Amino acid sequence: MSRSLLLRAARSTRLRDAVERVGPTRRLVARYVAGEETHDAVRVASDLVDQGLTVTIDHLGEDTNDKLQAKRVADAYVALLEALDVAGLAASVEVSVKLSAVGQALPAGGEAIALDHARRICAAAREAGTTVTLDMEDHSTTDSTLDILGRLRTDFPETGAVLQAYLRRTEDDCRNLAYAGSRVRLCKGAYDEPRSVAYVSHREVDRAYVRCAKILLAGNGYPMLATHDPRLVEIVGSLAAKYRREQGSYEYQMLYGVRPEEQRRLVRAGERVRVYVPYGEDWYGYLVRRLAERPANLSLFLRSVASKR
Repeated sequence: MSRSLLLRAARSTRLRDAVERVGPTRRLVARYVAGEETHDAVRVASDLVDQGLTVTIDHLGEDTNDKLQAKRVADAYVALLEALDVAGLAASVEVSVKLSAVGQALPAGGEAIALDHARRICAAAREAGTTVTLDMEDHSTTDSTLDILGRLRTDFPETGAVLQAYLRRTEDDCRNLAYAGSRVRLCKGAYDEPRSVAYVSHREVDRAYVRCAKILLAGNGYPMLATHDPRLVEIVGSLAAKYRREQGSYEYQMLYGVRPEEQRRLVRAGERVRVYVPYGEDWYGYLVRRLAERPANLSLFLRSVASKR
């Protein structure tokens, strides 16, 4: 099954309904998703912090299509941040927010609604003693997301950005954001984008990632290098040495459930590693995108669905 077909499957409500009825699939979900409730996310984050890792938590959901749901998502983040504060985890755990989940895509005033909710989440994060990073979504939202980021940074300069290396524009975006105090997560990208705006082949994407990493590591900001690729992890380490980056002046980021031994190995080597932990009821699209990135897991997923009687 091709990556593009899997990404289309991520939008299929019929397939989601089938998957939710399959018991064995839940074990696969649990590998990548902390659970559905706030306490699940806090529990997993606490365990990871005990292992010397840092964490960013994402409340799953995107493409919110009504104002009430956007408010519910913002409320969930505020409750999560309060729980992290009470648990004494805020120093090691931040949150990641998709603007489409807090109203960005609403037809009337979506950007303003998302900005208001994001400001509220950022204020709650600062009160708890932690930070927020704005996740990036498909290319059609990039300009809007970066515009909202700029407005947020007026009052909350610690707000993190995410850039996707496979977009052809990203090298320029890296240059614009590689300034002192700017936190930037660089990932490859997980959406099905047209060739007109994105590199498609693995080789092209890897090369673009390295070019972007060079810009960020040579700059004055705080790079957050999100990759599980062993070769890219090694290259990032070499680039950090080349640009005389001390450990702790940048970090690696990896997904919950993906290469956990490598995460711990990097920590033992003195590196800062942050684990991206998703939670919430809307886990299906996230899971399928992870399968698209790691085809080895696809056979397990399909066997689980096919074995349903």
